[in-house]
Amino acid sequence: MVKYFIRRVLQTIPVLLIISFIIFSLVFVAGDPVALMLPEDASFEDVENLREALGLDRPFLVQYGSYVVNLLQGDFGESFRFNQSALPIVLDRLPATIELAVAAMLVAIVISIPLGIWSATKRNSSLDLLATGGAVIGKAMPNFWLGIMLILLFSVTLGWFPVSGRGTMLHLVLPAITLGTGIAAEMTRLIRSSMIDILNQDYVRTAKSKGIHDFFVVYKHAFRNSLIPVVTITALQTSTVVGGALITETVFSWPGLGQLLIQAVNTRDMAVVQACVFVIAILVILMNLFADLLYRLLDPRIKYN
Repeated sequence: MVKYFIRRVLQTIPVLLIISFIIFSLVFVAGDPVALMLPEDASFEDVENLREALGLDRPFLVQYGSYVVNLLQGDFGESFRFNQSALPIVLDRLPATIELAVAAMLVAIVISIPLGIWSATKRNSSLDLLATGGAVIGKAMPNFWLGIMLILLFSVTLGWFPVSGRGTMLHLVLPAITLGTGIAAEMTRLIRSSMIDILNQDYVRTAKSKGIHDFFVVYKHAFRNSLIPVVTITALQTSTVVGGALITETVFSWPGLGQLLIQAVNTRDMAVVQACVFVIAILVILMNLFADLLYRLLDPRIKYN
């Protein structure tokens, strides 16, 4: 496993290099940040002097080479909006996004695992139809619409939760439900299909024929073996959680990476945009690596060659 881990870590290096090239290319074609940094009545000479001072007058590949060199030193450039280095700004917002992502995943797990198992063990029943129908509706609802509806009902009408911001656990409830609902819908359908497949296996029928209680057959034998695809989709949902946080954090004014990224795009603060996207990419890569290592704990038959 150690060799596999080292190899996977080394494989992330070209991936991060490709990501850095894509990020830099998109930012390069997005527009001239100098136009936003200077007043509208700035002279042509002032614009050219600032562009030269920032190195924006050099060829694309030369600029990208300098960007990679600075990237290796943890330097994403300076934010002209905050007038400081971009990376500390992003890292300062990272805990809020991680807090929201973990809470959303907990909401998704609490909802999806019981519904998926019950739906699989009671196929074609009213509970199954209710669970699958709810999963389809949950997947179809846009995050921003659900968030607004939750605010109107539980914050404005009932006054149970704060409308926006971050501070107490009450501030976390509505954003976590908003972000976790779509993930729960996806996981419920996957758990259901995986459990149905496992319940039809010979060893499950053998366990039942030995008189083992259905509870132990389902939760000890079937459920654990159905977790491999669930772990996979959970890791893949990391990008969905962080990406969905862009909208959810904006709706609830949650001070995380999503809100920061939206603000940076609107003001063309390209250093912050690059730092945000790069940090999000690293989070997704780490979650996929964690999922690969978790497979071995769930199924000892899996070998890392």
